[in-house]
Amino acid sequence: MKTSVIHRLFKSPIAVCSRSSSRSLATKAVSSPDDGAEYSTDRSDVVISPDAARHFIERCIRRAGANASHAQQLADVLVTADYRGHYSHGLAHLDMYVGDLKNNLTNLAGIPGILKETVSTALVDGNHLLGPVVGNYAMGLAITKAKATGIGWVATRASNHFGIAGYYALQAVRNDMIGLVFCNSSPSAAPLRTRTLALGTNALCMAAPAANGDYFAMDMAVSTVARGKVELAMRAGQKVPSSWGLNKEGQHTTNPAELFHGGSLLPLGGEESTGGYKGYGLNLMVEILCGILADAAFGPLVRAWGDPSGEANLGQCFGAIDVNCFGNGFQQRLSALLNIMRHMDPTDTKAPVLVPGDPERQHMLKCDRLAGIPYPADIVRRAGEIAHKLGVQPLL
Repeated sequence: MKTSVIHRLFKSPIAVCSRSSSRSLATKAVSSPDDGAEYSTDRSDVVISPDAARHFIERCIRRAGANASHAQQLADVLVTADYRGHYSHGLAHLDMYVGDLKNNLTNLAGIPGILKETVSTALVDGNHLLGPVVGNYAMGLAITKAKATGIGWVATRASNHFGIAGYYALQAVRNDMIGLVFCNSSPSAAPLRTRTLALGTNALCMAAPAANGDYFAMDMAVSTVARGKVELAMRAGQKVPSSWGLNKEGQHTTNPAELFHGGSLLPLGGEESTGGYKGYGLNLMVEILCGILADAAFGPLVRAWGDPSGEANLGQCFGAIDVNCFGNGFQQRLSALLNIMRHMDPTDTKAPVLVPGDPERQHMLKCDRLAGIPYPADIVRRAGEIAHKLGVQPLL
């Protein structure tokens, strides 16, 4: 690529998002690499407005016993996940949060507390509150410390599932900071050379601000796939790639039920011969930054999925870095890098080169054009079952 083209890309954002909108949906996209594409829904999808989905979740969580503020925070995280296209971490997980509240595994009210603190670090007790309540508190604290010292680093314990990690990292982006978020989770993956479940899918996330509202946003599991995607495929009766994991006999399978019930997900990279040792190492890295650093549950000691016998006590970690404390022009250089990637000649002209955050922007555009979120019918059906059990006004 010629130098003149690279220089021009400094001022040529391809995918941007606005800074202003209601609540955390502030990452709403206004253009993307395939801005002219025609979007359509699967004929079985049900388009629901974000406000309707949010209010429904609030009704359910309030009926399960949580206070209004906690219900609103959870609803915003879940709807943001769906708006960004991460259905495995949105409304589809509502029953998990309701179950933890009704089984007294998640506290209904209260606030997180600081156990240890320096000018740039903190250890926070999540007090077994809803994960988004803990996450919002911890990232807000990290951002405050970064404004004062350049870097804020906050570890939390006694937390719960907090939805998509990107929700919190993007809070830092909106303050012209790099956001880093990590979380451990219930065992669903096996270390290499064993079939014994001992590690979670464990989230690793980084988001960074670029020029003109553009941004980089990588939010991923360090296993081949998030467990929630296996569950969605199982509910929909779909096959999954054989590279995702092993059944209980240690054989690759395309049946999501075999992965979900007694199977194990592989680390990012798959088998040892294909680089799985790298994903295994990243998984342990997240565990060190979360369960070990915060003195939370870790590895096989984290509560199993669906186990109603004890609190999750998840460990989470939140970092914020003020880019203005380093080299001038960070946002412009990042925009150049992102746009260089986007302008690369694609191997398939129908599939342009993307950067982390672009697929989510494309899904947000789809939602904007549909004037709502296209929910798979199975998720809507299960939401109706939850409403019936709780005795609340249904989603539809």
